[in-house]
Amino acid sequence: MAQDELGSVFARLLDADAPVAVTAYDGSTAGSPDAPVRIDVRSPLALSYALSAPGELGLARAYVTGHLDVSGDLYTLLKGMSRVIDGLGPREGLRILRRLGPRHLRPVPVPAEEAPGRIRRGLRGLRHSKARDSAAISQHYDVSNRFYELVLGPSMAYTCACYPAADASLEQAQFHKFDLVCRKLGLEPGMRLLDVGCGWGGMVAHAAEHYGVRALGVTLSREQAQWAQKDIVSRGLADRAEVRHLDYRDVRESGFDAVSSIGLTEHIGARNLPSYFRFLASKLRERGRLLNHSITRPRNTEPAHTGPFIDRYVFPDGELEGVGMIVSAMQDNGFEVRHSENLREHYARTLAAWCANLDANWDEAVRESGVRRARIWALYMAASRLGFERRQIELHQVLGVKVGEDGDSAVPLRPDWGV
Repeated sequence: MAQDELGSVFARLLDADAPVAVTAYDGSTAGSPDAPVRIDVRSPLALSYALSAPGELGLARAYVTGHLDVSGDLYTLLKGMSRVIDGLGPREGLRILRRLGPRHLRPVPVPAEEAPGRIRRGLRGLRHSKARDSAAISQHYDVSNRFYELVLGPSMAYTCACYPAADASLEQAQFHKFDLVCRKLGLEPGMRLLDVGCGWGGMVAHAAEHYGVRALGVTLSREQAQWAQKDIVSRGLADRAEVRHLDYRDVRESGFDAVSSIGLTEHIGARNLPSYFRFLASKLRERGRLLNHSITRPRNTEPAHTGPFIDRYVFPDGELEGVGMIVSAMQDNGFEVRHSENLREHYARTLAAWCANLDANWDEAVRESGVRRARIWALYMAASRLGFERRQIELHQVLGVKVGEDGDSAVPLRPDWGV
């Protein structure tokens, strides 16, 4: 191999003006030495990972295992390297293989943090069955409550915030998001709220504390439920708020005045949307409201399945649909759709804040969950931020009402939600 071989290979991946430099184990380099971001190809295994699974999965494996390292801001790296974002396709992989030789195309161990592929998961149970959903949720959320405290901040809200002003803090934006949901749902003292996929109970606690409702939250994560219930007790809300470790499909109560679904639709599956919304409608009284808050595709024609990195390392079995599919499923299964709002730019800002929190608390996060887990979260959050900025993904809140038999929706003529 020529001394500059690896450098020239990685130079092909750099955009012309990318603020990125590359150093490789063979001493070769590419890019400006003064670049604020540097990629270190630390061993031949980095290339083996990239070539054995061309695209984002191979590069992610190399980064997660540390054979490919990054100094500087991951978001800046991804923004400046469109070919990394798009992934090394088979054609590019074959070209690299020809230049470097077949010795790099060899089996390499898959990181222990990686979930099995979809086919192997299928042998363990049907997609979106209760058992398989429970396993998928546990893999992502039962990492460490302390790790999430470091990343999410005091609100412990792992969903898109809503920034009331450009200079608002993350905590102010998460408070504003919960308040916006409460206003859209028309919550008043004494009402009953069901929050499905409640996470660490942020919505449950906010609605109970600030709107005087009796709130029930359910989550498939045992770690979340334990943390949330302890927080509810510490805030003096145990008389009107509760979080259970429970599949939403096992909620027996009904007659709720409102249902909030914040960040759960992504785990439901496109085929299950009709039954999902029918179930939620069955839990509401007449004129009750549902607020569905979820990540969406920019177009209904795009595949629902997530990419291989997200599917294997972040949200196994996750699916994203276009907002049109969600609106149609709600409309055809018990709801009149009254309002839809796209918060895409807000999620990019939210992710930027989470990335900043992880950077600021990196050493403790690594001690808490391990360096590989910390690298996974850093990579997925930086890539997701860029995805929202480039409109590769969106975030929609859709408000539906279970209209009464007399056609009464109990919705104001032109609500502005007051926030």
